[in-house]
Amino acid sequence: MSTYWCARAWLPGGVAEGVRIDIAEGVITAVTAGEKPCGTVLSGMVVPGFANVHSHAFHRALRGRTHAERGSFWTWRDRMYAVARRLEPDSYYRLARAVYAEMVLAGYTSVAEFHYLHHPGHGQRYADPNEFSHALVAAAVDAGIRLTLLDVCYLAGGFGQPVSGVQERFDDGDAEAWARRVESFVPAGELVITGAAIHSVRAVPVEQLPVVVRAAAGRPLHVHVSEQPHENEECLAVHGCTPTELLSAAGALTSRTVAVHATHLTAADIAELSGSWVCLCPSTEADLGDGIGPARALADAGTRLALGSDGQSVIDPWFEARSLEFHERLASGQRGRFETGELLTAATAHAASGWSNLGEIAPGRDADLVCVDTGSVRTAGVDGAGILFAATASDVTDVMVAGRWIVRDRAHRAVPDAAAALDTEIGALWQ
Repeated sequence: MSTYWCARAWLPGGVAEGVRIDIAEGVITAVTAGEKPCGTVLSGMVVPGFANVHSHAFHRALRGRTHAERGSFWTWRDRMYAVARRLEPDSYYRLARAVYAEMVLAGYTSVAEFHYLHHPGHGQRYADPNEFSHALVAAAVDAGIRLTLLDVCYLAGGFGQPVSGVQERFDDGDAEAWARRVESFVPAGELVITGAAIHSVRAVPVEQLPVVVRAAAGRPLHVHVSEQPHENEECLAVHGCTPTELLSAAGALTSRTVAVHATHLTAADIAELSGSWVCLCPSTEADLGDGIGPARALADAGTRLALGSDGQSVIDPWFEARSLEFHERLASGQRGRFETGELLTAATAHAASGWSNLGEIAPGRDADLVCVDTGSVRTAGVDGAGILFAATASDVTDVMVAGRWIVRDRAHRAVPDAAAALDTEIGALWQ
């Protein structure tokens, strides 16, 4: 057993002082507040590990490269496709390893990878059709982060449109072929689980949605929903209903479903999503100009909220958490739309990705801990839970995943060269 003492720690009831945490075999066995220093003293404040519930790791190569001539969603997509065209399993492993290391350095201890880059393209297949999946698992294992690999079904280039160009790398032909490939994949690693995803109702024809739903039974099922108004307009024109209504009719909305973005919803859509999750990605939604989703209305309806880094324009869970509140303030003209406890709950929503025993510093929970510096120029003088409105990824000093220290003194133990690796791999993709 290991014993740690924290000057301050964010427990389920709020921030407490003089907290002793006992850990055995990767699980928290006891938590006691008001204790004198003992065991290993952890500096700053200790918070639960953060959950990145929506990630496209290869989008990290787009950071700072999509803003020339102002840009639009469509010019951004062209650059994204350019990166997707150039990646191979070995280069994706190297890039993802560095991206996942950046996530852990920021305080993330789990990531749900929305994975749709599967094949060489032009109808070809790798000798192992899950070559890219194995690469992502190896990258996460080496970076020390929990991974939920969400294999994405992507079969169409739009409503009634075939895939074209680089989209052929995403396409399995039909949902049955996708399901067979997914079923054949057995990941290696104790901190890896699998789930499934519908890219969107644009990319999976309505008659094939039930196949994906059946294949995902008992596992997380994620789906992009109503990210842009154009998606809603097309869905209404073709199917006479919204994307949320289409998914509901296909049986895709369950307690294990995560609707990603859910930016442009009707009141009926919000009611339909009340028994599911919604993952908002504030940094990406702002970067792409997608809009501000109805987060408060969703939460009030009973929908559980989660957060993700999505396009990796920012990898910073502190930023995403306070942006959930700030976007609501901008949309409503009111402050205090979410309590700090609600923001932390959304930022640590590992259960949305299938990790049900995380998200709190409490006995019986898995030991994922993050230490944040309370004396930096950003955090000095901040009171208690206000740390969520002040800290950044740069203030994270130490990160524990499953009882093992992955980051110590701001250095990643297994990937000490994450910045250099990112520079090398991203540079190679743009040569």
